[in-house]
Amino acid sequence: MQTKTKRWLIAVGVLASFVAFVAVIIYLARSESVTPEMAKLMLAALLGLYVGFGFLFLVYVAVRRMN
Repeated sequence: MQTKTKRWLIAVGVLASFVAFVAVIIYLARSESVTPEMAKLMLAALLGLYVGFGFLFLVYVAVRRMN
């Protein structure tokens, strides 16, 4: 498998998992299993996790290229 194809599949997988988690949180909020405030907090935490791990991955790749 080519490198660009692998990167594309990884990007699609990460995006799909993010959308799936958002859908689950919205479902929980609409079914009143969690309060709207809790759903907003869960969405903010999910976004923070994805942004944080994305930043860590970019730093890892940058440091690896320096060596």
